[in-house]
Amino acid sequence: MIKTRDGRIIVTNEKQNKLLSGIYGTVGGRILLRLLTAPVLSEAVGAFMDSPLSKPFIKPFIRANKIDTSQYVMSGISSYNDFFTRKVKSAARPIDICPEHLISPCDGKLSAYRICGRSVFRIKDSYYRVSDLLKSAALAEVYKGGWCLIFRLEVDDYHRYCYVDSGTKSANTYISGVLHTVNPIALKHYNFYKRNCREYTILHTDGFGDIIQVEVGAMLVGKIKNHHEEHAFRRGEEKGMFLFGGSTVVLLIQKDRAEIDDDILRNTADGFETVVKYGEKIGNKK
Repeated sequence: MIKTRDGRIIVTNEKQNKLLSGIYGTVGGRILLRLLTAPVLSEAVGAFMDSPLSKPFIKPFIRANKIDTSQYVMSGISSYNDFFTRKVKSAARPIDICPEHLISPCDGKLSAYRICGRSVFRIKDSYYRVSDLLKSAALAEVYKGGWCLIFRLEVDDYHRYCYVDSGTKSANTYISGVLHTVNPIALKHYNFYKRNCREYTILHTDGFGDIIQVEVGAMLVGKIKNHHEEHAFRRGEEKGMFLFGGSTVVLLIQKDRAEIDDDILRNTADGFETVVKYGEKIGNKK
C-alpha cells in the first residue's frame, strides 16, 4: 500500500502486481521465468528495446499508465529504451539544496528501516540481509544501527537517479544476479530462489558520512547504467539510470548520521510506502 506525502492512499499498477504474483507464485510461472531469463533471450529482448522496432509500444504504454509527458523532454526518442530513460525537465524535479537536508535519489515508493544484526529486507520480491546485499559481512557491520532506505521504482516512474549530497565516491562494485531452483524435481514443493543483479558504491558525502548506494536491476532485461567510477560529485548531479525493467535504489546510512522525516517512518510502521520524488527532502542531518 502506498501513501503520498500529504497522506492520501493510492493504488498503482495492480495489473503489473498480479502479473508478477503469477510469475513468482506459481510453478508454471517460475519455469517460464527461467526461460525468459536465459542470456540469449534476455540479450535479444534488450536489443529489441534499443531498436526503432520497439517505438510502437511507447504510446500504448503512456496511455495505460497515464504518464504526464509534459514533465519530460520527449524529443529525439527513437526506441522504447529512449522513452524509458527520458529526461525530466529540471523545473519538474527541483533539487533541495539545503546542506542540512537529506534528499531522495530518485522517484519511487520509499520504506525506511533501522538496521540491526538480524534485519532482513524485502527488495524486489527477494529477501536480503545487508551482508547478502553487499556480499560483505565486514562492510555490513559498519551500518548496524543505521538506516536502510528502499526506493521501489515502478514502470511509470522517472528512471534516472542522482547523488544525495556532495562529495566523492569509490569505484562501482557489480554483483550478478542468480536464479535457480533448489528442488526442481518435486514440483509440488518448487523451492525457488532468486537474487537480482545489483551495483553499489560508497559515497563519501560532505554532510552524512559514508553512504552506500545500491542500484538493483530487474531479472529480465533491466540494466543499470552508472555514469562514473571514482568521481567528485555534487548534490543533485545525475548518477545514472535504469534501462527497461522495474528497479530499486537502496541507501545505507550509518548510525547517528541522519534523521528520517516522521511521515515516512510513520507510514513504514503502518505498512505503507511513501511516494517521494527525485531531489525532494526526506530527512535531516543529525
